[in-house]
Amino acid sequence: QVQLVESGGGLVQAGGSLRLSCAASGSIFRIDAMGWYRQAPGKQRDMVAAITSGGSANYADSVKGRFTISRDNAKNTVYLQMNSLKPEDTASYYCTMKVYTGYYYSNDYWGQGTQVTVSS
Repeated sequence: QVQLVESGGGLVQAGGSLRLSCAASGSIFRIDAMGWYRQAPGKQRDMVAAITSGGSANYADSVKGRFTISRDNAKNTVYLQMNSLKPEDTASYYCTMKVYTGYYYSNDYWGQGTQVTVSS
């Protein structure tokens, strides 16, 4: 079994910064893509940022230039550095990873979510 544990959420004023972390543990052969999604109350879950195993990243237009996704493959961890935060960034943030538990077997796993609240 594989578990993803997130940390780093909290309350911050507009213009501030937060860094989210998500660490995977369990029966891991290798990890392919990693990403972050967010969901505000009453809204759908949307992609924020994603990073391939080779380190190529892409971002939602709303966070380009403010958020940076990175990964540490040795630690099976993905990070999201969030700068210049805005009230509209307020949401629950979820990490996701495509984890191979064997040479051919993979599943998409999700973290439990961490709350980010940006006050104006």
